[in-house]
Parts: sequence; C-alpha cells; structure tokens
Amino acid sequence: MDLTLNASQDPAETLFDDAEIDAGQHPLFSRMPSSVSFNKLRKRLLRQTRQALDDFGMLTGAKRWLIGLSGGKDSYSLLALLMDLKWRGLLPVELIACNLDQGQPNFPKHILPEYLASIGVKHRIEYRDTYSIVKEKVPTGATYCSLCSRLRRGNLYRIAREEGCDALVLGHHREDILETFFMNFFHGGRLASMPAKLLNDEGDLMLLRPLAYAAEDDLAKFAAAMEFPIIPCDLCGSQDGLERNAMKAMLSDIERRMPGRKDTMLRALGHVNPSHLLDPKLFDFKSLTPEPKE
Repeated sequence: MDLTLNASQDPAETLFDDAEIDAGQHPLFSRMPSSVSFNKLRKRLLRQTRQALDDFGMLTGAKRWLIGLSGGKDSYSLLALLMDLKWRGLLPVELIACNLDQGQPNFPKHILPEYLASIGVKHRIEYRDTYSIVKEKVPTGATYCSLCSRLRRGNLYRIAREEGCDALVLGHHREDILETFFMNFFHGGRLASMPAKLLNDEGDLMLLRPLAYAAEDDLAKFAAAMEFPIIPCDLCGSQDGLERNAMKAMLSDIERRMPGRKDTMLRALGHVNPSHLLDPKLFDFKSLTPEPKE
C-alpha cells in the first residue's frame, strides 16, 4: 500500500482501512461518547498518527518508548491514541508513560499516578525541582519556556536511558510545528521547525512526534470528550505576551480568513526546494552555470 502524500493531500485522508479502526476498541475508550462526530474525530486522529508513524519511519528499530506525559490535553491524547494502536496490534512497541514533577507550587501529585494506574499503563513519576532553577535563572518579565523545556528534556532523556527505551515520544502537534517555524522565521532569522523524528545530540535516542499531523482543535475536542484529568501549567501559563502566543494568534487569524491554510503550510514544510531558497550550504549556487551553446 502506497502511503506517500502528494502535494494536495491532507494527512488525515490516508488509505488505511476503516475496518481496522472499527474492529473494537481499547478499554480506555469504553466510556467514550457514542456520537458520530466523536467517532469521526477518533478515526481521524488515529489515521493521522499512523500516517506520521509511517511517513517518518518511527517504528524502524523501535522496541520501547518513553511517553512524556505533562498532564495537558496533547500528551494525554498522544498516550490514548498510542495505547489504542497498540491494542489493535498496529504498534509493536512497549509503552512507558512518564511524568516529570518539576516542583511547581500546588502541583496535584496524585492525579497522574492515579489515572495511569486506572488505565493499566506502565508508568514512572520522577521528581526534579527544575521550577526553582527556572525562577532563579530567568530575569523578571522574561519567558520561562526555553530553559524549562531544556531542563525537562534533559531529564526525560536520562529517564529514557534508565528505562532502556530507544525513543522519547512527545505530544507536539500541527500548531506547535507551525508556530515554531514562524518563531524561527520572524525572530531567529532561519528556516527551522520541530522535526517529527530527530536523533538526539548524543546519538543514542530518537525523539518522536507522532501527532505532527494532528490539529490542536481536534486534540482539544478529543481530550474534552475523553474527560482527561487536565493539569494546567502554572509556570509558563501565567505569563502574557509570549512570542508563541503571538504566532498562535497570527495563524488562527490566517486560518479564519483563509480556511485550510494551516494544512497547506504544514505540507509546504515537507516540500522544500533548496535551489529556490538562499542558502549556499544547501545548494551549490557558485557552480550553477548555463549549458554551453553549440
């Protein structure tokens, strides 16, 4: 079966057989809504996840994955979708959920271990007070996200190694990828985003983003319908004026005025023509000469 996307194809519109999705459901979904709209949403997210797994070769050599679980809608949805695919025999990988308790005040420590135990997934809760480090190092009024993310990622890589995992899997979605691209474009002066598959600097772990094709609005609806016990982030969520929020607002405005542009922009990130850009490291412009006339 050819699963390659063409330039006009939505990642949701794949060739996977609906019968594979209709044939039962993981017990996690036993109390899910029975509406037609939710069933379509669930199918769409499962297709998009499978498409990303295939397009980026995420299952190549995969045996054991550490799923980063923050307590937000995206990581809950990621875990549920991967568990569903594994239950169907479509994901031959052992899954371990991991939450890094970063020492934020009033963090409800009981919610995630209780929830993970209730759905029968192997998990690890790790405490590391990175909150105090971020508060100490970042000047008043500056954004916490960058340092907080680096500290969290480093700890998750360490835990993945300790658990014998070959990949760290995160819940970044379509909007995260587009927002990062435009943040780099406007503020960093470079064309770069979040890759769906990345080898870490040490070369011993993969970082995977199976929700790369999934829309944030779909994940929000899915999480609400599944009634995940959402834990808000009181660190970065308390700050106004973040660059990412500006990018999110810009993309939302573009999508409102020109529906479908987000999917078009996401496809563009997968169809790069180096000779039509300005980077001599990617294309040998100096050696480009016309053919001699006979």
